[in-house]
Amino acid sequence: NTRTFLTHIMLRTPTLNHLLQTVRFVSHRTPFLETSIHNSSNMKFLSTASFVSLLSATTAFTTQLKPSFLRTPSHTYSTSTLRMSDETYDYDLVVIGGGSGGVRASRIASGYGAKVILLEPQLKHGAPNYSAIGGTCVNVGCVPKKLMVFAGRYPGDIAEAKGYGWEGASPGQFNWKTFMEYKNAEITRLNNVYSNFVLKNAGVEVMEGFGSLNGAHAVDVKKSDGTETTLSAKNVVVAVGGWPFKPDIPGIEHTITSNEIFYLEEQPKRIVCVGGGFIACEFASIMDGLGSEVTLMYRGELFLRGFDMDMRTHLKEEMERNTKIDIQFNTDPQEIVKNDDGTLTVVTRDGNKVECDAVMYATGRKGKIENLGLESAGVETKNSFIPVDDYSQTNVDNIYAVGDITDRIALTPVALMEGHRLADNLFGGQDRKVDHEYVASTVFTNPEIGTVGYTEEDAA
Repeated sequence: NTRTFLTHIMLRTPTLNHLLQTVRFVSHRTPFLETSIHNSSNMKFLSTASFVSLLSATTAFTTQLKPSFLRTPSHTYSTSTLRMSDETYDYDLVVIGGGSGGVRASRIASGYGAKVILLEPQLKHGAPNYSAIGGTCVNVGCVPKKLMVFAGRYPGDIAEAKGYGWEGASPGQFNWKTFMEYKNAEITRLNNVYSNFVLKNAGVEVMEGFGSLNGAHAVDVKKSDGTETTLSAKNVVVAVGGWPFKPDIPGIEHTITSNEIFYLEEQPKRIVCVGGGFIACEFASIMDGLGSEVTLMYRGELFLRGFDMDMRTHLKEEMERNTKIDIQFNTDPQEIVKNDDGTLTVVTRDGNKVECDAVMYATGRKGKIENLGLESAGVETKNSFIPVDDYSQTNVDNIYAVGDITDRIALTPVALMEGHRLADNLFGGQDRKVDHEYVASTVFTNPEIGTVGYTEEDAA
């Protein structure tokens, strides 16, 4: 456990300087610790506040007493003496987008001494952008989704308790509103960690506003307070991420996506999940675990295309055997009808009808390139994405892109790797291409799927 290990070190070091030196030394020789520390702050400029943030065990879901030695320090370490800015521009690096890739690129770049500003339209989660500081994963992705996964598994875990000698255990009644309150508190906490610890302590300036290119070296910003400004930049990183795609069919405006489901005021008693990728499968499992009646519709013959066939088949069998999910393959909605009582009717291309309270579409994602001003700098796009080379460089020399907007591998650890290596190349004097080989991935269904490397079909 990273937190326990760091606390062990803290209790055995006499001063703050000794403590930071010890953690830096050990982290470079301990892979799990190095990963954890780099997710909190650049080791070169690890500050007291960021170290306290890493050690703190208080969350909205697990409350523990904070030891007295974790009090907030009266000072932090500064990187200002190492600035090597090109005074021709306002900033060495302007990062548009505060997701995983953008945050990592900006933090590492600042650690090398670059003058960096990160632009994010929304610093707190929720509508209308949903994905605020921290990106999709933190706000409407991995983090809240895994919390829902945990919640949905309690009934199954409790049902097994009797076999281990626990008598009288029952799951009780799930309260959607209570869960959402705790979930929102946790995501708010993480928003604050990103803004006030991860980025601030790394020396990155954060501006709440929407950034768009105005030529290759200028970024126009529409700030959240209604004012506008223009920043000059030696280098620009576009890291705006993706957005759920929904097909153009009648009644599609009545449906939700993996954005809105985290903010529904009431739990749908009946929900139709449309899609065959990991998001559709995950939410079908989640909502089934929470007690909703779930219908999973997929136009193909078997979901999770691209995963090993035996895994796909096994998951199908497990869903049929151990859940109440109504799996409908070779099924494609043709129309969504909103009824007078507020319920919905899904009409399929076969003419079948399914009554429900909510329809969630998980049929892919597109890049958020709208209104970015890419054409003003001559940045090439493909469909809704930005093509880049192995160094995350676009066709314009000083403009780069990382994360989901590049349509490479849309996973948080991949975006982190891309952003980190980009900063290493631009400001660390290194030559590091991105590496998309043997990337591990997981699917939060029940049971979960984890995979890395070739599929059996590819290996053959």
